Amino acid sequence: MGAITAAGRGVDSLWSAARDGRSGVSEQLFERYPRQRITKTAHIKDFDPADHLSAQEIKTTDRFAQLALVAAEEALKNAGIDTAVPLGPRTGAIIGSGIGGAWTTDNGNYSFYVTNERPDLMTIAKVMPNAAASQVSMRYGVRGPSLAISSACASGTQAVGYGLQMIRAGIIDAALVGGSEALLTPSTFRAWEVLRVMAPEACRPFSDKRNGMVLGEGAAVLMIEELEHALARGATPLAEIAGYGTTSDAADLLRPTVEGPAGSMTAALQDAGLAPDEIDYVNAHGTGTILNDISETRALRQVFGDRLSSLSVSSTKPIHGHALGAAGAIELVVTVEAMRAQIAPPTINWLAPDPKCDLDPVPNEARAHRISAALSNSFAFGGINATLALRAIT
Repeated sequence: MGAITAAGRGVDSLWSAARDGRSGVSEQLFERYPRQRITKTAHIKDFDPADHLSAQEIKTTDRFAQLALVAAEEALKNAGIDTAVPLGPRTGAIIGSGIGGAWTTDNGNYSFYVTNERPDLMTIAKVMPNAAASQVSMRYGVRGPSLAISSACASGTQAVGYGLQMIRAGIIDAALVGGSEALLTPSTFRAWEVLRVMAPEACRPFSDKRNGMVLGEGAAVLMIEELEHALARGATPLAEIAGYGTTSDAADLLRPTVEGPAGSMTAALQDAGLAPDEIDYVNAHGTGTILNDISETRALRQVFGDRLSSLSVSSTKPIHGHALGAAGAIELVVTVEAMRAQIAPPTINWLAPDPKCDLDPVPNEARAHRISAALSNSFAFGGINATLALRAIT
């Protein structure tokens, strides 16, 4: 696995921040947005692509693809794969992104409308949502299926799920899967401000007095493999991706339902052959908005019934921000690490119970916890829901 977020560079840094409740949220002021109302974001500080990418790669990539390349580099290193050898036709690359090349779009519009400069020759190639998957494929010789999943906040989770399905179908043996997002541009940020869903100070999922999310950026990439393929090359699996479920609300672009998220969780459990009583931990979508947290709680109650009150359900978005298309992949990495450490990470910034969110959010402090099986949820604008079910390796 590989990750780069505001909470840290690398999987170890991300996990230690999630475990210890150390937030990567800080103030960010945009030069081209003087009337900025919200100033708190989970942005990656002091990122220099030259530390990881060639001059040619930098010239032809938007920030979101650069972050994906950094995460893929770590994932392959941690998987013990020789990157000097092309991965070939039996490996795929599926990288989700909700927005794609936001910085290239923002800079291009500014140069066109304000400074009247010629656009970057590589604008189209940098903007396209599949640029991250294509760049990863080119760098590592991935000649199997290479594609982007663009389903807003469910993109990363659906990318992992689709990779799982292709491996099961025998199309490929392995895949680099995940998500990447770099949406913290002046114009995109202003569009989110207009929605009035961002917290002015802190994200407080499932808490009383919560008032919104904190936007973030980042990437996470995982090397997933058919078990025998992994063992044959001497790899040590970290966890089993046991099941995947995805549904559509078919109701509203912005307002979530209860039935859709409950359906994706149920589908993931059925795909994994797991009963609800076997789940020990849920990494929630948990954005910190009023509507999301209530609807997710109700969906969890529909799936887990009375057991929900004693089930550990936390959101790590206050740690790394809501990275939209990368969120599900980032949170999957956290969930895998939670299983390996047998620790449930906390929901930080939690103040007091909300009667409409009657669950155990692991408030403010991590706890030692047996985790044999877990769920990771991602629910998106457009009514798209995706859930992954994991089993611990014993």
